[in-house]
Amino acid sequence: MRAMVFTRTGVVEMLDIAEPEPQDGELVIDVAIAGICGSELHGISQPGFRVPPLVMGHEFAGTTPDGRRVVVNPILSCGTCPTCSIGLPNVCESRRIVGVHLPGGFAERVAVPEASVRDVPADLTWGRAAVIEPLANAVHAWNLVPSSAERVGIIGAGAIGLACLLAGRTFVADRVIDVADTSPDRRRDAEQLGATRVGEALDGQYDAVIEAVGLPVTRAGSVTALRNGGTAVWLGLSSSDSGMDGAALVRGEKRVVGSFAYTPDEFDRAVDLAAGVDTSWTTVHPLEAGADVFMSLMATPSTAKALLVTKGYLDA
Repeated sequence: MRAMVFTRTGVVEMLDIAEPEPQDGELVIDVAIAGICGSELHGISQPGFRVPPLVMGHEFAGTTPDGRRVVVNPILSCGTCPTCSIGLPNVCESRRIVGVHLPGGFAERVAVPEASVRDVPADLTWGRAAVIEPLANAVHAWNLVPSSAERVGIIGAGAIGLACLLAGRTFVADRVIDVADTSPDRRRDAEQLGATRVGEALDGQYDAVIEAVGLPVTRAGSVTALRNGGTAVWLGLSSSDSGMDGAALVRGEKRVVGSFAYTPDEFDRAVDLAAGVDTSWTTVHPLEAGADVFMSLMATPSTAKALLVTKGYLDA
């Protein structure tokens, strides 16, 4: 079968690989569509978390052998460690991720644990099914934003930032949600998807800021943009450096909360939200062109979300 494989530092290639061999408790999913994540674009330049050769892809949907339309929750947790026991399986001490520690969805077929499969409505388009995983990240982030926050800023209008905007318009439709990004194209996407205001930087003081880039300058900016007592929720993973002024954090009694992935309930909530999502900010490409699309995005990250569709689903 055909697959896009991370073969060495900074390189993905389209290759013929062996068919998946499911173990006990696993299903082979016929992949319909898979999204390219920003974490993959920068992750292959710094191998360690992802080790080649690897079929990546943790945002995907497809069909089961018995014909069910499904999406896959890629977070695999033990369910018994202290962290899982307090209701945080997303940060399980021994978690594994499909597409990171196990083969993922950038292939025609992939074997996944049956427990990770979630049915999706028959009328849900594949394009909407493909953004369920980013939406789940957004649901989790909003659950970390104080419910009293009336003015929220989002830094970064890539896929996760836009997913946070879309989820926010569902959760707090009547509140201010401003979006900042340095890209005119991404600012235009944010404006079309309902941001109250867009700009190259956030303007003013916010009750909460969702940081969806992960660079020192954007992390520092998220804290600076907070009012005293405000909360910054960090999702971005581009860098390990915080870049912020710790003394100012203390003096303003501000809070920084890390947000990683989502719980199973939040993933299921994202399945429900997906039906109403505007996907005009995504682009669709055949899987066979995946390596070219991926390498192009690494060189010039313009499209907020590129989706790869396998041959049997190109006209779906």
